[in-house]
Amino acid sequence: MTREAGGALEARVVARVGDFTLDVAVAVAASEVLAVLGPNGSGKSTLLAAIAGHRAPTAGVVRIGERVLARAPATGGVEHDDGGDVAVDVDVAERSVGLLGQHPLLFPHLSALENVAFGPRAHGVPKRDARAVASDWLERVGLPGLERRLPSALSGGQQQRVALARTLAARPDVLLLDEPFAALDVQAAAAMRRLVSEQRASLAIPTLLVTHDPLDAIVLADRAAILQAGRIVQQGPTAEVLGHPRTPFAAALAGVNLLTGVAVARDAVRIAGAGGPIVLRGTGDALQVGTPASVVFSPASVHARAAASVDPAQAAGPSQPADPSRPVDPSQPVDNTWIGAVASLEPARGGVRIVTDQHPDLAIDVPSTAAVGLDLSTGARLAFHVAPTDVSVRTL
Repeated sequence: MTREAGGALEARVVARVGDFTLDVAVAVAASEVLAVLGPNGSGKSTLLAAIAGHRAPTAGVVRIGERVLARAPATGGVEHDDGGDVAVDVDVAERSVGLLGQHPLLFPHLSALENVAFGPRAHGVPKRDARAVASDWLERVGLPGLERRLPSALSGGQQQRVALARTLAARPDVLLLDEPFAALDVQAAAAMRRLVSEQRASLAIPTLLVTHDPLDAIVLADRAAILQAGRIVQQGPTAEVLGHPRTPFAAALAGVNLLTGVAVARDAVRIAGAGGPIVLRGTGDALQVGTPASVVFSPASVHARAAASVDPAQAAGPSQPADPSRPVDPSQPVDNTWIGAVASLEPARGGVRIVTDQHPDLAIDVPSTAAVGLDLSTGARLAFHVAPTDVSVRTL
């Protein structure tokens, strides 16, 4: 069953909730998945509520193709191109928007089959045909033979599969996914991601995915947007947004170091620090000397070793490539290499995370096999090196 490509979702939403104001614009093409990531309180749920019809926007417009679902003409000096000056608020039941959240919210007194058949029945499909549609969807989500079971007789992962089938059986024009895997265990979540990914080709509808988990965006989304304090601060292809985040929140979400400084070459950025500046070379934008720039790299890409002073004549010069096997001479700084004193140690996956006094916002993850050969006591001086090929540089 293949659906003809429908219209794109366009939402320009201004919504005020107490002292909080959401002011965003998103566009999702037919057959595209846009992941919206952000901290708690950033406005993700408010955005979904405005699209689904559970909250009227203060200003803006929500469209699916040419069909207007909501329009609130701007007032009070707020100007937005909302496409008209007549208020529109289509009833939730008439919007054709499917919403799947963290919890399945199945009807407890209905079987899996009747839960899925509910959507088609609500749209006037005869009972026999609705049950046939429901049976087909239960098979598509991997639950054949469980049609007669009540939700209480299903596992959490199975209930979420039924909820997905119920949502899709109603043939929505837009699919909203609100942390749909958050309440599942690791295996069930992985299975649900695969299931949603497999159904994407046949859905041919715009999908908006709200999540805290970068894995959801990596596996499912074509594009990603970072929402913070009611504003989108970065959006683009998922690989670009998570590969070179522009905000500390996005960097923490992606699990990478984000440092800002000043470009000193087309591919190099000088980063200030308590122990003196370090210069990091990488790949990415062609930087303009003297302009603000950022660098991003994984904590696991940094190599650590004991720091030792050597004869400056034996050390690599500042313009030469760093040799991570050489001792570091503080008087002869080398690009992509620096010295730091251990300030704190934390567990990391497969090893130890080091934070230094000189760069407290820079994390270094050392594998356990390498950590046992280092002096990791507080105050110990270590030398660190990251290869230019592991560093991404961007203009701010």
